Amino acid sequence: MTDRPIYMISVAAELVGVHPQTLRLYENKGLVRPKRTPGGTRLYSEADVERLRIVQRLTTEVGLNLAGVELALRLEDELRKAHGEINRLQKQLREDIQRVHKEYRRDLVLYREELLPERR
Repeated sequence: MTDRPIYMISVAAELVGVHPQTLRLYENKGLVRPKRTPGGTRLYSEADVERLRIVQRLTTEVGLNLAGVELALRLEDELRKAHGEINRLQKQLREDIQRVHKEYRRDLVLYREELLPERR
């Protein structure tokens, strides 16, 4: 899914199945943030359209009001960020483990009994 703004408000509204004024309301509530041309025309990306579909599902199928939708979307965004942070930390941990393994392997000395002084 791309973040490249490509759809004017009328097209985005048609794709989601709502009136363009509904998209303006969603923007005013902070539920979606379309990009703007230098002339001020709203342009929606595929990611924006998908988010608008989620808003529509939450309001029509689940029955949430816009305040509830805002909370649900904020929680989803935080969860997505947390997953990204977890993935970053897991990658860093794997790299750290590999580095430690390389270091201790370099420091290992082969044990051969004949090299040790006899014990009595």
